[in-house]
Parts: sequence; C-alpha cells; structure tokens
Amino acid sequence: MKSEIHAAHAADAGGILAVTAQGLPDEPQVLARARAFAEPLLTGRLLDTGEPILAHADAVAAILQALGGSQAMQAASYLVYACEHLNKPAEVIAAAFGPSHAELALATNKLVAVQRQARLAQSRHAHEPAGQSETVRKMLLAFSRDLRVVMLRLASRLQTLRYYAAARLQPDVAMAHESLQVFAPLANRLGIWQIKWELEDLAFRFTEPQTYREIAKLLDEKRLQRESYLQALCAQLQAQLQQLGLEVSVQGRPKHIYSIVRKMRSKSLGFEQVLDVRALRVIAPDLKACYAVLAHVHERFEQVEGEFDDYIARPKANGYQSLHTVVRDPEGKAIEIQIRTPAMHAHAESGVAAHWAYKEAGGKKGGVVASGPYEAKIAVLRQLLAWEREMSTPLSLPGQGGQGLLEDRIYVLTPEAAVVELARGATPVDFAYSLHTNLGHRCRGARIDGAMVPLNTALRNGQTVEIIAAKEGGPSRDWLNPELGFLASPRARAKVRAWFNALALQETVARGREAVERLLQREGKTAMGLEELAGQLGFKSADGLFEVVGKDEFSLRTIENMLRPPEAAPSADDLALAKMRSGAERSAQGGVLVVGVDSLLTQLAKCCKPAPPDLIRGFVTRGKGVSIHRSDCSNFRNMASGSPERVIEVKWNASGPALYAVDIAIEAADRQGLLRDISEAFSREKVNVTGVQTQSLRDHHGDSARMTFTVEVGDARAVQRVLAAVVQVAGVRRARRR
Repeated sequence: MKSEIHAAHAADAGGILAVTAQGLPDEPQVLARARAFAEPLLTGRLLDTGEPILAHADAVAAILQALGGSQAMQAASYLVYACEHLNKPAEVIAAAFGPSHAELALATNKLVAVQRQARLAQSRHAHEPAGQSETVRKMLLAFSRDLRVVMLRLASRLQTLRYYAAARLQPDVAMAHESLQVFAPLANRLGIWQIKWELEDLAFRFTEPQTYREIAKLLDEKRLQRESYLQALCAQLQAQLQQLGLEVSVQGRPKHIYSIVRKMRSKSLGFEQVLDVRALRVIAPDLKACYAVLAHVHERFEQVEGEFDDYIARPKANGYQSLHTVVRDPEGKAIEIQIRTPAMHAHAESGVAAHWAYKEAGGKKGGVVASGPYEAKIAVLRQLLAWEREMSTPLSLPGQGGQGLLEDRIYVLTPEAAVVELARGATPVDFAYSLHTNLGHRCRGARIDGAMVPLNTALRNGQTVEIIAAKEGGPSRDWLNPELGFLASPRARAKVRAWFNALALQETVARGREAVERLLQREGKTAMGLEELAGQLGFKSADGLFEVVGKDEFSLRTIENMLRPPEAAPSADDLALAKMRSGAERSAQGGVLVVGVDSLLTQLAKCCKPAPPDLIRGFVTRGKGVSIHRSDCSNFRNMASGSPERVIEVKWNASGPALYAVDIAIEAADRQGLLRDISEAFSREKVNVTGVQTQSLRDHHGDSARMTFTVEVGDARAVQRVLAAVVQVAGVRRARRR
C-alpha cells in the first residue's frame, strides 16, 4: 500500500473527511523510525496481561504485515503504546510523524480504554450478552476516526491470545468471552477469516478448555491417517484436473476446532458425523475453471444431497465467494471441497485487509453484496480500502452528499461502562430516556466525562454520560420545543408527550369526578359506589366515566334518569279519565288527540318514544292519563293483551310540539374518539342530543361499543337523515332507531 488510509469515517463530526498526507514520512523509513522512537519508552514495561509491551508491538506489526498492511500501518502499532508514556502525545507524535499518526495513536488508545471498561462491566450485563456484544462490535466501527484503528485492535487482541496460549496462562474470562463474542464476529463481518478462525480457536480454548481438549484429541488420534489420505487424494485430483487442461492448486484445508464444535452443537451431530473434517480446497485460475472443476468433482464422486452452496453466484454478506460441495469417495468417506479463484481466496483469508495487498479484478463483478443496512456500510468500507490501494494520494471524496458511513448512530457509555446506542445528535436527555422512562422524566442535569454540561449538549462517540436526577418530578415542556434542542430521539419525544397527556387526563378525570359526586349529592345518592355507578352505565371503570364527563362527552342527565326511581305500577281499579285542560292546551303540550274523548292527559311512552308520522295507539294508565305508544311497540302489545279494555284510539295533532325525543342505537368498533365523532355527526345535522348510554364489550368483531343516543327531532322522517349521517362515521357498523 503506497499510502495510509486517510478516510476518517464515522468520526465525532460524522463524515468522510478528506485528509492530506502532510507530514507523513516515506513508508520505507517510517517503520524503523517508529520502532526506534518507541523502544526507549517501552523497554522494560509490561501490559496488564504481563506481556512485554515492545514484544507485543513487534508481534502486532508482524500480524499487520502478514495481512498486507503497509510499513506506515505497522509503525502505528509502536506509536499507539508510546503515546501512553508521553506528557503531550498529540503534539510530540504529530511533530515527529505527522498529524495522521498522532490521531491514529490517540484514537486507538481511547478505544482500548473503552474496551477495557466494557470488559470490566460485562458481568453486570450478563443477562443480555448478545445485545451488548453486537453494540460493542458496531461501536468499534463507529467510534473509530480511522478504520486502521479497528485493524490495530483486531491484531492486538489476536497477539494477546497468542501470548496467553504460548505462556500457558489463563486470561481473564471476560477477555476470552469478548474475543469470542465481539472480536471474532467483527473479523467475520469484515471478512478477515484468517484472524477470525484463530481468534475463535484461541478464545474457545480458554472459555471451554475441557471441550477443546476432547475435540483436539479426536483430531490428533486420526490426524496421520487423515493427512496421508488427503495428500493422496490431493495429488490424484490435481493430476486428473491437469489432464483436463485445468491448471489448479489442490491442498488440504485445516479444520478449526471451534467450527467443529459449533457444527456438532447446532446440528446435534457426533464427531464422526461432521462431514467436513476431511476437506480440500481447489484454487482455479478463473471463474469458468471453478465451475469446470465442480463438474468434474460431481462426475468423479458421489454428491451428498443438500450439501452444495454456490457462494459465487450468491456471495455472503461480508463478500465471501466460493463453491462448497460435499461428496463421498468410493469407500463412502465424506469430503468437503471448496473451489475458488486466487482473488476469492485472498478475500476469504483476509477480507478487508486483502485489499491492501491484492486488487480484486472484474470491476463491478468483484463488488460485495450486502444483505442489510449495516452490511452495506461494511461493504462500502471494503471499497474505500480497495480504492485507497489504487491511489498514491490520500483518499478524498469531494461532493459527497452523505456525511459518513455510520453517521446515523453514536455509542456512549454509562458510568458502569455499558454501551448505549443512540441517534447522532442525541442529548443527555435522550440518553436518560433510553435507559429508563422514569429516569428521563426526573433528569435535571448531566456530566460528560466528569464535567457538567447543559442538557441540550449533543453527545459524541465514546463519551461517558452520567445523569443527575431528582427524586421525583416530571419533564419540562421546553424539551418538546425543537428550537431548544433538548431531544433528538422521536421515541424520547413520544415519552415526554405521553407524560403531559397523562397529566391532562388526570385533570380531566378529577373534573369529571367532581361533577358526578356533586350530582350524587344533589340526588341524595352519596351512598352509591362510583364503580357500581360506572358499571351500570356501561363503563369498565369509574375513571372511564369521569373522563367522558370531564370532556363534556357524556350528559349528566343520563345519570339523573338512571338514578330516579321507576314509575309506580298502576292498580287494577284506577281506570279514570283525567280531565285537566282544554283541547288546545293539551294539543300544544302532548301533540296527540284522543278520538272521541276531549281534554285527556296524554304522555308519550318512554319505551318506544313515538314521533309523527308513526302509527300510534293509546293505553289508559291509572292516574296518569293516556300513554301513547307506537303501534309496533312490544310493551304496548303486552299491556293490550292483558287489558284490551284500556286500549284507546289516538292520532297526531297537527299543532303538536315542534320536537320529539327519539332513541338511536349504534353498534361500532371501539376506538379512541368514537363518542366525539358521533356527537359531531349529530351536531352537523343540527340535532340536539339529550342523553347518551355507552357500553364497551368484546365480541366476534373484536373490541366493540354499543351506544344509545336520545335525540330531539321534528318527526320520525328526520331520523332517517340522522341515521345516514351516523353510519358515515369511521367504525360504525350499524345505526337504527329503537
């Protein structure tokens, strides 16, 4: 690589920043200069693991070299550790090696500190290791100003595990788990299989030593026999392919212990059932040759059904490409065979790092297929590295509309070193709500890295945030003002709005309770339970009743009608015709004329609420005149069958009252605001509502509401117009006159 990667991605400023090569020494000199610079500072010093720092830096540089990293990249492994022993590392390293090296060293050191905090806190988050590990993996990318930081951390962790294995020491359990759950999956995401396999095997060796030894023993017991068999098979297959004019390389493929165990566990297999313990890899010159090799293999051997994958046509999310097949030899032994080109092999071994030493051919065909937003961002990182390899000048992407590969998220820490993922631009208030809704409500101040800051301060990657909270209280309305910048998260804003909505609801319920209690006191029913009253009115709870009363959506007259005792039943002897007023006066008040009899008291029956031009009949009550019913009223039919002598003919008076009370029954899907919308429909039709009864229930339609509205209309014909308006309301399934 002719120059370092100068794309500072996913930085605190959040963009792909064009960086110059100003002050960057020539690569052939910088490695030696960096080691000479660091040697007096590091000699005799040890890491927390007990490994000499200088030896560790030498080994990290060697790992980077094996991956194809430039000398400038290798030099960073020394400067990272040297800066810890300098008073002003940024100034000193920038003066000696340039600002690029200084930024890289400081960023890597900060990330090391964050990883150490996260590892120490891992035991506190044992209930969610998968989520925490995934967050830390993404943080490794988003937190770094330079992708080289990620590569330095992977190489450093690999060397640390190598040191423990060579020294026969047991690392900290949290470190081993972090290596297996964070670093190895990250290497897999980046396609660096060479590091991935070794990290997995070493970490597994420390996390499950007994299982590791058992599988290693099984592999060793048959290793000589297996290797001898594979050598003969390699030579035989290569000779056959060369006879076909295919210049290929056939070699045995090492089998990693962790992958064997994972396959045994995921598929519930015994060791002998793992089909790819015997495995070959064929490196073919080009794509056409790969499929020619595959055809020969399937012709030469018996294919195992269901064990073929074409990752060339459908690459994995991290860009891995190869043909995988499992066949059986004449003796019935299963053999896994992988077929790929040199470019595919280089990518499979080193992933992102492969681009530093090998340029993939084929233009767009060499691109990476990404299955999701996160994988797509990783794919872009690979392409940046490929472009950087081709350019001798620093990477510059002028005119980019986006401001970073991972610009939409940031990762900050709690004081206990738990990693919290937030939207870019998030504030301490967003942070508090992401931890717990109640903590967000009580948030009154914040410290970032130990310093007090305003609550509308935008957070940056890697910061440690501590919330100062009151013992009780709620949010400020200022937090909902977007111009003040207290909240960037829609989820946090929704929680604040919900708090104020709940507060308003409490005030509404209190207002409704007060109105209902005053009514009960006026009616002399203070002994009646509020929950009982709500149940009789069709509400699930008293608060439900108080809410609609407080919103003026439920008439207190309905409660009054329910509280008043029913009319006394007439006695058998009380048949009298009460003469009260003149016919004109009666007509004005009752609107009904009794045929053949003058000046009788009449009243419209409440059970059927007749209105002109309904067909009506009269029934003489005891002491209360004539009760007027619709002719189809079931109550009237029952009374008439029992006392036919009380039935009297009546008709509507043309000069009767202007308005008649009518009941309208409505069935609808229950929802928020249903009562309000139906009331508005009545209002648009200029119909006065004098009473409402509601009932919520669950039926075969789901949550349903049944409502009865008492309205005043000029005649029964107006009811049809009202019904037509009501059925247009969203959710109303049926509306009818009772």
